[in-house]
Amino acid sequence: MGRVVSVAACALNQWALDFEGNAERILRSISIAKSKGARYRLGPELEIWPLMHRNVRYNCRVIFLNKKILLIRPKLSLANTGNYRELRWFTPWNKARHVEEYLLPRIIQEVTGQDTVPFGDAVLATKDTCLGTEICEELWAPNSPHIEMGLDGVEIFTNSSGSHHVLRKAHTRVDLVNSATAKNGGIYILSNQKGCDGDRLYYDGCAMISMNGEIVAQGSQFSLDDVEVLVATLDLEDVRSYRAEISSRNLAASKVNPFPRIKVNFALSYSDDLAVPICVPIQWKHHSPEEEICLGPACWLWDYLRRSKQAGFLLPLSGGIDSSATACIVYSMCHQVCLAVKNGNAEVLADARKIVHDETYIPEDPREFCKLVFTTCYMASENSSQDTRNRAKLLAEQIGSYHINLNIDAAVKAIVGIFSMVTGRTPCFSVYGGSSRENLALQNVQARVRMVLAYLFAQLTLWTRGMPGGLLVLGSANVDESLRGYFTKYDCSSADINPIGGISKTDLKNFIQYCIENFHLTALRSIMAAPPTAELEPLVDGQVSQTDEADMGMTYAELSIYGKLRKIAKAGPYSMFYKLINLWKEICTPREVASKVKHFFRMYSVNRHKMTTLTPSYHAENYSPDDNRFDLRPFLYNTTWSWQFRCIDNQEHKTGLSRGKDTILSHHVVAVGLPSLSVPSRRKGRNIRS
Repeated sequence: MGRVVSVAACALNQWALDFEGNAERILRSISIAKSKGARYRLGPELEIWPLMHRNVRYNCRVIFLNKKILLIRPKLSLANTGNYRELRWFTPWNKARHVEEYLLPRIIQEVTGQDTVPFGDAVLATKDTCLGTEICEELWAPNSPHIEMGLDGVEIFTNSSGSHHVLRKAHTRVDLVNSATAKNGGIYILSNQKGCDGDRLYYDGCAMISMNGEIVAQGSQFSLDDVEVLVATLDLEDVRSYRAEISSRNLAASKVNPFPRIKVNFALSYSDDLAVPICVPIQWKHHSPEEEICLGPACWLWDYLRRSKQAGFLLPLSGGIDSSATACIVYSMCHQVCLAVKNGNAEVLADARKIVHDETYIPEDPREFCKLVFTTCYMASENSSQDTRNRAKLLAEQIGSYHINLNIDAAVKAIVGIFSMVTGRTPCFSVYGGSSRENLALQNVQARVRMVLAYLFAQLTLWTRGMPGGLLVLGSANVDESLRGYFTKYDCSSADINPIGGISKTDLKNFIQYCIENFHLTALRSIMAAPPTAELEPLVDGQVSQTDEADMGMTYAELSIYGKLRKIAKAGPYSMFYKLINLWKEICTPREVASKVKHFFRMYSVNRHKMTTLTPSYHAENYSPDDNRFDLRPFLYNTTWSWQFRCIDNQEHKTGLSRGKDTILSHHVVAVGLPSLSVPSRRKGRNIRS
């Protein structure tokens, strides 16, 4: 009858400059798609094809059939915010509905037998339907091409994407795909890159196929499979009948400016399709944020480990929430590896054998595999408590890591001794009468010694065990600490990579609870109950006297709010104050809000220089302060913020007077979807941790 079509969306773990591997994965996906009966196969963005046309470089889709190129479609809208700088590499195609002739390179001419092919903004007209193309960002643009393509009779929209993972982002992508065809009808196919492409981003697959506003096929979001092919069989008549009932759509279609059509002597539908089963709508299954933290960074770590050809990871494990969460992510990675091998993934098995240097090894038990690839190290000092030592030891036992206990006091005393010998002065902690400068310097020495020892043990631990290779050092500073600058520059937060550097403390606590329930790691209960502490100042009666939130002068919950307002809402000091006096009006006076905002911006600006050396981290939050590519800002600020703070003072004075007279403020402030807080901390910050 010629109405049923089978189409395939692919998620591929492509790797920049891995030409042979990329080509192999493309060919494998084509083979799988054909074996599943698909007559159209779609791959992710830039899986192999950037092109030069008239000396201009374009990001392109190349559509071909039986060794003949049908159309080269350049990208119209380039992503140029946040993590993306496409305008640095490519030029957008600005000639709407315009097609030119592209002269093929001779090496391609010899394969296709063509001299020139169409290049530009066009659609494909087959014997039975019409297909249009979008590339990644174009789906997110306010004037997406699918709108007018649909009005012009395009029934199948295809989108090759390179869309990265951010916590809680998947629903937005799904909603965009569904909305593309809910108003206008049609079939929408989205393919996406997956895996770590050699940088801070993890591309999370989620290939999907939607029809008339409903998902009919869902790909995995987190997987160790390098090639995933999703196939759906759909009835074109469902699109046509859906559109026929939308009178507003039909009126708009009668006035649309038509796209150039490339005629293709090929039918996507089957000639005899009466017995072909049709896909029906399904409900998209979303991961919880805790599951996303468990799976996304774990897959990212696996890609980094196998492609760097190292033998595992080393983590300074302090017994606190952050380093424990990092350890749990590595343990999750070991789970994913064992599960993939159990499900028959030969590539994962081969990679695991290379990492452990054993061609007969089969990873079946996550704890056993963890012992081979993961070393944890508790670096005690005279300021460390027995509680944190015990917590780290018990967690290491439960996940199976190779655990080391060591003491750094000898190294710290040697370094301070050199200073004393040269200057004739010996610094003291503040509890012993020292100044704040002395107190901070002594904390920094401990922290930096830990970094040096971490790299020493990463290089030589496997040597002492009679095993080949070296270890990657993992950092464990969370996104809130980085934003505030609450860490020592070049301490053990300085590492090769950091799987939690883009995750908030609040989300990490929820993730720890998830691990307690799903991995049965009972050691995490006491870690959850303990107040976060750096343990860099002397103990008082054997107990920790230093806590993170007291040191910072703000809570982690407040930091998340500040981070979202600073980056997502683009708020400076005055704008942040303006929003927070309404958001916190039930729990803080305007004067208290003013004090908190000023303190945050002082600490943020004083410590911004630390972002220039921030360990490469898994990008998971849209308020990340990552200075490398996402949050490009000065690292030398005027830390007095004199004009901004004066504006706050003036407004606070006016607001205080107005509230004193029981009048209603005329400010109309939107809280940009930010969560409310418990009563904010009223502590003052005591140090900076430079």
